[in-house]
Amino acid sequence: MCGIVGYIGNKQAQDVLLHGMSKLEYRGYDSSGIAVFNDGDVTIKKTVGRLANLAELVDGPDRITGSQGIGHTRWATHGRPSDENAHPHQDQTGNFTIVHNGIIENYIPIREELIAKGHVFLSETDSEVVAHLLEELWTGDLFETVLLVNKRLHGAYALGIMSKYEPGKLIAVRKQSPLIIGLGQDENFIASDIPAILEYTRNVYILEDGEMAVLTQDSVKTFDLAGNPTEKNVYEVTWSASAAEKGGYEHFMLKEIHEQPKAIRDTLTGRISEDGQRVVFDEIQWPENFAQNIDRIHIVACGTSWHAGMVGAAALEKLTRIPVSCEIASEYRYRDPIITENTLMIIITQSGETADTLAALREAKARGTRVVAITNVVGSSAAREADDVVFTWAGPEISVASTKAYTTQLISLYLFAGWLAEQRGSVGATQVPEILAALRELPELAEKALGTSDEVKAFANEWASKEHAFFIGRGLDYAVSLEGSLKLKEISYMHAEAYAAGELKHGTLALIVEDVPVVALVTQDDLYDKTLSNIIEVKTRDAYVLGIAWEDDKEIAKSVDRVIRIPRTLPFLAPVLAVIPLQLLAYYASTARGNDVDNPRNLAKSVTVE
Repeated sequence: MCGIVGYIGNKQAQDVLLHGMSKLEYRGYDSSGIAVFNDGDVTIKKTVGRLANLAELVDGPDRITGSQGIGHTRWATHGRPSDENAHPHQDQTGNFTIVHNGIIENYIPIREELIAKGHVFLSETDSEVVAHLLEELWTGDLFETVLLVNKRLHGAYALGIMSKYEPGKLIAVRKQSPLIIGLGQDENFIASDIPAILEYTRNVYILEDGEMAVLTQDSVKTFDLAGNPTEKNVYEVTWSASAAEKGGYEHFMLKEIHEQPKAIRDTLTGRISEDGQRVVFDEIQWPENFAQNIDRIHIVACGTSWHAGMVGAAALEKLTRIPVSCEIASEYRYRDPIITENTLMIIITQSGETADTLAALREAKARGTRVVAITNVVGSSAAREADDVVFTWAGPEISVASTKAYTTQLISLYLFAGWLAEQRGSVGATQVPEILAALRELPELAEKALGTSDEVKAFANEWASKEHAFFIGRGLDYAVSLEGSLKLKEISYMHAEAYAAGELKHGTLALIVEDVPVVALVTQDDLYDKTLSNIIEVKTRDAYVLGIAWEDDKEIAKSVDRVIRIPRTLPFLAPVLAVIPLQLLAYYASTARGNDVDNPRNLAKSVTVE
């Protein structure tokens, strides 16, 4: 939920830290701070608000010199956004300085214990107890002391630690919260995510859960949390630094919306046989007869990924004829789900670090269930802990509101559904060649769907003053309407709700009044007449209706006030194209209302705590 950067080398640490933090501001932006070794002491500067506030604070004569330091961008969990609660934190002697991402679940009893021993705390955070524990448990050796502290902490966290007792050394700790090590020439780095260090190195260690690293200017050594050395392979980052930049677009979100044709193409690459007749998933190696023995599938995800999972559930049932449920991860493990060795779990997580989704994965693994992860991040917890991984290849997604991750999750789910149907010899397998042919056309069709941008912008500018909106659809259109509604809420702050169109008369029509905006999705041909009837129901109550329909639909204009048309594909694949104008609608409504599109209030990109 927060961003960590650390540096030790031959450059000015302040510059490296601020640059790295600017690449991690999507992880948290309510406060920030840096700590730099300076003439044998540690100088800390931190402030509430965006990173620009911190940059201004350390500009000019207030610049901090020194070649070792740690930095942090915060998304508040314990304690309100404030200067005092901003990281880095120190113990009361100033000998230990830490930055922290995650939650220390047992911080209250630790804090009470330390207060009873005379410790004075300056913040409301759970993080500060780590610095005080380092002081309390100090053995004379930083590495040994960190091991002792880790034994006391419960929760999911990543830590960056330095001490005046041992200058020239940084320690990084990962426990269920992402952390990578950048390997440079006469310099080394720690960071929560790869974009923070790409300007300086492409070689990284990805710390495993329960692993720590000791960094000096010219060495990196890794250990488990018992203090035993571990062996690491260097991961070379192949995507360009510019992939994490805006590329001329006003916001990352708009850039990422427009990157969807490429992201779809990349996700399809290598996964369709040369003759176009079957799905290729060489990365999945299942035991003999496992596919035939699957008796149920649980899809588990959160937010946007859950919406993708709803489409995936329909695709899997249609092609494999296996019962599929799509579950919200934060609820799943608390309802004692029925899981057997013949259950397949599919988890979907853009970051691969979503706390609730990982908890569900671990619960399923503990019960002997096979887990397939659909994720965008190589080396993430989900990718490492699942039995099988399907990468979405969306590339870096910086904006908090997910767009290209969603569409590539859909593509991955369609492919997986086709592949599983083939493995089982299901009746639906006969439809796979037609679906694959249509999938190959989607990048070009997505480009055409982006051509609706000006129409959508005009509508959004007219609509931006509204405070309420409704989205309706049937079948797969309902699943997409949920995602459209979420996008509008996330970044425009308009109240928006999505409903299965057939449920309108069961209560929702009470909310439909004159001129209230309703977005109606009409792409499911077998439900077309029924959806039109539902649209007429809201038009009769004087709602203003925007239809999302096929480009060749000659009837829809008679029933709605305005139509946004998308290129025709199989109704089965419609969600990939129908969501694009909804993403654009949310984006332009947000900009019309003057909001910070990429960093919506109260939200962060990677939800690494429950």
